[in-house]
Amino acid sequence: MADQPRYNQEAQTILTELNTDGQRGLSQEEAARRLADNGPNQLKEAASTSLFQKFVNQFKDLMIAILLIAAIVAGFTGEMVDACFILAIVIINAVFGVFQEAKAEDAINALKEMATPNANVIRDGKDVSVKSTDLVVGDIVRLEAGDIVPADIRLLTSASLQIEEASLTGESVPVDKVAEALPEKDLPLGDRKNLGFMNTNVTYGRGVGVVIHTGMATEIGHIAGMLEAADETRTPLQDNLVQLGRILTYLILAIAAFTFVVGLMRGKETILDMLLTSISLAVAAIPEGLPAIVTITLALGTTRMAGRQALIRKLPAVETLGSTDIIGSDKTGTLTQNKMTVEKLVVNAEISDAATTEALSGTAARLADILALNNDTKRTENGYVGDPTETALIAFNDNHGRDLDKLFTEMPRVAEIPFDSERKLMTTVHPAPDGYIITVKGAPDELLKRATQIEMHGDIVPLTEAIRAKLLAINSELATQALRVLGFAYHLSKTLPPEMTSAAVEKNLVFTGFVGMIDPERPEVAQAVAEAKAAGIRPMMITGDHRDTAAAIAIRLGILDEADRDTAVISGSDLDRMTAAEFSEKVDQYSVYARVAPEHKVKIVTAWQNKGKVVAMTGDGVNDAPALKAADIGIAMGITGTEVSKGASDMVLADDNFATIVHAIEEGRKVFTNIQKALQYLLASNLAEVIAIFVMTLLGWDILAPIMILWINLVTDTLPAIALGVEPAQKDAMTHAPRGRGASFMSGGVGPAIIWQGMLQAAIVLTVYGFALAFPVHANDTAAHQDALTMSFMTLGLMQMFNAINVKSVYGSMLGPQAFRNKLFNWALLVSLIAMAAVVVIPPLNPIFHVSHLDAYQWAIVLLAGLSIILIVELVKLVQRKIFKKGYEDIAKI
Repeated sequence: MADQPRYNQEAQTILTELNTDGQRGLSQEEAARRLADNGPNQLKEAASTSLFQKFVNQFKDLMIAILLIAAIVAGFTGEMVDACFILAIVIINAVFGVFQEAKAEDAINALKEMATPNANVIRDGKDVSVKSTDLVVGDIVRLEAGDIVPADIRLLTSASLQIEEASLTGESVPVDKVAEALPEKDLPLGDRKNLGFMNTNVTYGRGVGVVIHTGMATEIGHIAGMLEAADETRTPLQDNLVQLGRILTYLILAIAAFTFVVGLMRGKETILDMLLTSISLAVAAIPEGLPAIVTITLALGTTRMAGRQALIRKLPAVETLGSTDIIGSDKTGTLTQNKMTVEKLVVNAEISDAATTEALSGTAARLADILALNNDTKRTENGYVGDPTETALIAFNDNHGRDLDKLFTEMPRVAEIPFDSERKLMTTVHPAPDGYIITVKGAPDELLKRATQIEMHGDIVPLTEAIRAKLLAINSELATQALRVLGFAYHLSKTLPPEMTSAAVEKNLVFTGFVGMIDPERPEVAQAVAEAKAAGIRPMMITGDHRDTAAAIAIRLGILDEADRDTAVISGSDLDRMTAAEFSEKVDQYSVYARVAPEHKVKIVTAWQNKGKVVAMTGDGVNDAPALKAADIGIAMGITGTEVSKGASDMVLADDNFATIVHAIEEGRKVFTNIQKALQYLLASNLAEVIAIFVMTLLGWDILAPIMILWINLVTDTLPAIALGVEPAQKDAMTHAPRGRGASFMSGGVGPAIIWQGMLQAAIVLTVYGFALAFPVHANDTAAHQDALTMSFMTLGLMQMFNAINVKSVYGSMLGPQAFRNKLFNWALLVSLIAMAAVVVIPPLNPIFHVSHLDAYQWAIVLLAGLSIILIVELVKLVQRKIFKKGYEDIAKI
């Protein structure tokens, strides 16, 4: 019996097993003992990370480690300018990272703060109020409308008790609770109708229950444990940077070591000279501006996203959005409005649209009166308070301009029979002009059993079997559309009923009509789903709601095709019956997941990730938090979302607008492309420096001094590279498939472009050096070598900046005004060109940088050589476009 779920057990069996009394509860002494033995009814608080630790963690990245080593070496060799520059970049990068992490709220602490402060319990036979943290297993708890369930309880009594569990199960309609044992096995949370769960809301009725779980043993504690145990998912950006850092490390060490050995073998240089040369190569190879550029580009992306209502909590999430393959979305409050709405009206045995605002008349007006009278909704300054279904009925009246204040004044409630789950009806009695009107609402089939007449076009006529059959068919039709159908009827009486019982009052009714209600989809979501599909992204619905409801909403939104209703929808219980291997094989078959538990959501996310897909998960409830944390990018709702879901997420939608996700994905794709452009620019430039120095060393030429390399890197690796990070998005950004997890910064032709453009730049630099030696301006050999070195230095610097124009598109032409649409880039290029030329043009700077003053002839050669990179690259791109007319998706469409 102990292994049997509590919802399958009889109440008395549970009371006996827990050694408690359903009438008197526990004694204060016994409660204190259990509290001491088992601890308080609260969630375990996770250890927090200090700001200092967060700062230290920023330096664990491999690329950062390389930069720190480079800074130390540069400092030891006297190049303090470069050492300070590199350290400044590293520190700025760390500060950005700490700033983003410091804004995050801890998910488990947020769960803890959700706990209700007090609970009404029975101890020693008396009703007392205790702190919810002092509850223990075996306590008897009283619940009524407005309470928050303080622990997981098994209900002992239920008087029309309804509990709203959307934050835990994802189902927007409150659950009718019962006290009887449930015979079914393996029920999902939403169907365990004799249980109440910690931190859910009582919306109607009353009940008494016994506490069966507290703290981390509750369902919400189970979610907290899943959050604590979940590993942080590394983003594609982080994977790419780690991989790039590892490759650069090996290459830098290999090239520097090889150069050092070759130089010593030639016997012309000292060990110190070759050490400095090797350091120059290492500095040339390291893209020291890359971490700062990536951080700044991501930060600028977060700013643009914030302007479009997408708030980024973790910087790498910006780029991750751009590689998203799958969006798994919660239904309630994310795809839908989390607000029950009357969608269909059935009067005169005909279906009509309830969305109109026209004045109601005849039978429709009579039905509207009953909707308002048979209703427990309270109107406050802040809106309606009550059951979502009943508030929807009041809202229907408001939408049609009906004066409910006058109706309630003239026809106050004088008697009632509350709703209960057995008869599925609710009855109220009100004064009427000729006596009293008895209004009844409830399940259509139950209501039709008790109705003998029907109001048709204002007249009361017998309810024939033909009309009854038609109404039942309409009820079935609305139910297949996932509408929640309520029926309404009335009876006129000359006198107040002598006894308010179902047998005496709920009979010989005049049927009035049905209303079909649903939590409607957000109006902008269907278009967002279509845009996501056009971008090669697969949207899925993952919800705790019923299968039919989920399927109907998914079809209306375009997530699911009508033809796939039976094959592309799966329930949580079906998932439980499948092995991991079976589910992995079939995961791409399903687009809608219904009646799922939190662990199912994580299982779904993990299955897609195992297929190499980048998964985004949206949600707003506590039940979504584990999946949000497990996903590559978790997206929480800012308005309706719980603090728990926000704390577990990477991004928060400030407007709860699903369409904002599509805008954010477009921005993410733009960010990746811009980082790719900056990377191509930096690595092609650094490769050119490495090749040039390496060849100069092998040929025995004078080589570029470390300060020359450092100055080129300082001038070219900062402003132009950063400006590339804010390039406008290409027009086709959302018309091709996601690049996927397997793609890297070198994909899409970037890798080959880095190699051939780097080699081209090095060849031009070496050509200028050789030309200057072959046709010297000065007869003095030392001066000629100094001029050659200066010309190659300036050519390398200017050419790198001109190549920044080329890398704006891997294959598209950049000739024309489109090359200069980015004003920030234009200014960055101008400032960098001036800074590069200044060390030669300003005489006092010449000795510092080991350069000579160039004449007009030499400047002309430098400028022509520098500008030649644009012409040559454009010719190569033209040939590539001719050969691969349809082979590259990222050819610019400007």
